[in-house]
Amino acid sequence: MAISPTPLNKNLSRLLMVTLLATQLTGCAALRSDQPQDSALQPLGREAFNQRIDELASSLESQCDTSPLLDSQQRQAQRMTADVREIGSLLRKLNDNVDNLTLAAPQIVPTGTQQPVAAELCSQENSPSGNKTLVGRSEWIGLPHLGTSLKARIDSGANTASLSATEITPFERDGEDWVRFKLALNDNDEVLESAQKEAFEAPVERRVKVLQATGEDSRPVISLLVILGPIRQHAEFTLNDRTHLNFPVLLGRRFLLDIALIDVAESYLHERPEFSGGTPSDQTVNAPSSDMDTNDD
Repeated sequence: MAISPTPLNKNLSRLLMVTLLATQLTGCAALRSDQPQDSALQPLGREAFNQRIDELASSLESQCDTSPLLDSQQRQAQRMTADVREIGSLLRKLNDNVDNLTLAAPQIVPTGTQQPVAAELCSQENSPSGNKTLVGRSEWIGLPHLGTSLKARIDSGANTASLSATEITPFERDGEDWVRFKLALNDNDEVLESAQKEAFEAPVERRVKVLQATGEDSRPVISLLVILGPIRQHAEFTLNDRTHLNFPVLLGRRFLLDIALIDVAESYLHERPEFSGGTPSDQTVNAPSSDMDTNDD
């Protein structure tokens, strides 16, 4: 015997469905304690009942819909990540500006020191060497960012500079390419013990491709501040293992351009830059036998 649906049966069925829905969504929304509670349940008409059901469904839907909140948190996280990357880039540029200001700072001349007259200055400007620094075929250079000094071969035939490195590991920091490395040195290379064991990190300026007998090699290029006598200037170094060569550092013509002249008959014209824990410059031994590097690149 079929039972025909009546308005009461429809209301009861709808009430059961809403009750089941409210039970399943108790983890998303809870009744507020500050809402007034009726002391006695009053019978509702059909229209009032349907209105209350619709209001309850809308309230539960609005309270359980967390997608706008998640989208807002995701956008906020993306903005914070972009801000961190921008701050990292600004800090690196600030460090470079500080180094440049240090190089451009005026030199303090002690009282009583004779200043060069105008005629001497003009003769220096008109001379072929100008105000360029004379360097030998091999020199001591200081690398403040690495905290040590190393012997370098001065070679105008090479374009860029090269630093002997090992355990070269690329990684990413603040969305930019960085590299981690250690100095690759021979037993007779003089270097601070702390610098020999330490792992250094630097941003990658670019990468260069080098053709070798074994194939093509891609090397990272980093920028380091170099001290050579009175010269304080940044140079770009390719990182590669130079332990099969006599010098851990090679300085090419890009670094020497417009600031230095090479006297191939001389070597170590300038004192070794001193760093904390290193050998004093007056105790440094410059062995003539180590000045020749016929197997360099």
